[in-house]
Amino acid sequence: MNGRVDAVCVSGTDLPAVAGRKPVRTGIDKRTVTGRVAVHELGLDGDVQANRKHHGGEGQAVYAYAQEDADWWIAELARELPPGRFGENLRTSGVDLRNAVLGERWRVGTALFEVTAWRTPCANFARFWNVPDLVKRFAAHGATGAYLRVLETGELGAGDAVEIVARPDHGITVETAFRIVMTQKSRLPELAPALRYLPLKDQPKMAERIAARSAEPLRSSAPA
Repeated sequence: MNGRVDAVCVSGTDLPAVAGRKPVRTGIDKRTVTGRVAVHELGLDGDVQANRKHHGGEGQAVYAYAQEDADWWIAELARELPPGRFGENLRTSGVDLRNAVLGERWRVGTALFEVTAWRTPCANFARFWNVPDLVKRFAAHGATGAYLRVLETGELGAGDAVEIVARPDHGITVETAFRIVMTQKSRLPELAPALRYLPLKDQPKMAERIAARSAEPLRSSAPA
């Protein structure tokens, strides 16, 4: 299954300020760039990740969002959402990001990526769109996009194919994992086979959460 990159987006150095938040600036406002863009171990050339605690790093080096999912929000909000408005680096088409499997690998241009995680919506995202209840609505809809780690550096550009070259057989998709973590915590042990694909910074805490749930006794549904 192949898709394509419709646009490549980076934030540059002129980061918008966010009142009352730390850090005070955010890298969410990304703009399209033309030509070939270098892919480094920690992200695209020219991109800035202002808050490395929650965004960026080896397991969140690049963020992809699908045009098909953007179209839903365009209809829902009756506004244009051009590439970059989700804070994404890659606007894709023809790739089902909701059903991307954690650990699947994409060849894009000369770079190789691995799907690592869902995107958890934050208050900065709601402020950026000026939609106060966006976090709740985004979480309910479930089309989070996908974070990627860079396995092989290289270069890419708009129009490049997204070739899925490998897919683990554990079956845990981006949306399934997001639903489990957000609202179906009793299912956390199901994430164990995909744990090693998560961003390294998130693996210890997730391992603890999975272990805690695995150790819980089963609750009987029979009346006492």
